[in-house]
Amino acid sequence: MITVGLTGSIGMGKSTTAAMFREAGVPVYDADAAVHDLYDVGGAAVGPVGDAFPGVVKDGRVDREALRQAVLGKPEELQRLNAIVHPLVGRDRIGFFQRAEADKADMVVLDIPLLFETGGHANVDAVVVASAPADVQRERVLARPGMTPERLDAILAQQLADSEKRARAHFVVDTSRGLEPARRQVAEIIAALRDPQFKSARDRSAG
Repeated sequence: MITVGLTGSIGMGKSTTAAMFREAGVPVYDADAAVHDLYDVGGAAVGPVGDAFPGVVKDGRVDREALRQAVLGKPEELQRLNAIVHPLVGRDRIGFFQRAEADKADMVVLDIPLLFETGGHANVDAVVVASAPADVQRERVLARPGMTPERLDAILAQQLADSEKRARAHFVVDTSRGLEPARRQVAEIIAALRDPQFKSARDRSAG
C-alpha cells in the first residue's frame, strides 16, 4: 500500500486537495480532525492537556484558541504539547491503516499540516504539497473570520516556508488555477503513484 503525505501551509488549499483524493476513492486520514476529536468532550487529550496547560479546558473540551495562545511563540511549550498529542494521534492513525488494509486499499493519504515540521515526511512513500502564490494565500486567509495580518504572520513563522515545501515535495498541486485544474492534477498524481515505475523506484530506495 502506497502511503502519501499531503501537506501545505495555511490557506494553500490542502483540505480541498484532500477532498479531491477522497472523491477519487483514496482513503484520507485527516490529522486535524483527529486532533479535534481528541480535544472534544470525552477526548483522550482533554485530561493531559488540561493538566499541562491550566485554564485551556472549558466546558469539558480543550479551547483551541486558549491553547494556541498558551504555546504561540513558545517552542518549549509547543514541544510539550506535541509530546502529549502526537502519540494519541499515532494510535488513532494505526486504526485508520487497519481499516484501509481491510478494505484492500492500494493507496492512502495522510493529511498532515506540519508533515515536514514534525519529520513525518520520512515515514511516507511520497509527499504532495498544496500550494498557491503568496498573495492568493494571504487573501484567502485574511478573509477568514477573526484573522488578522499579525496572527497570520505568527502562524506562518511556525511553518516551513512554502518554497521549501515545494522543493522537497514529490508532487505539487497548484490550487490557484481553480477546482477543475486542481482535480486534474490530483488525478495525474494518483496515476503516477500507481505506475509500476514509481513502485519500482520506491522499492529500490527502500532497499
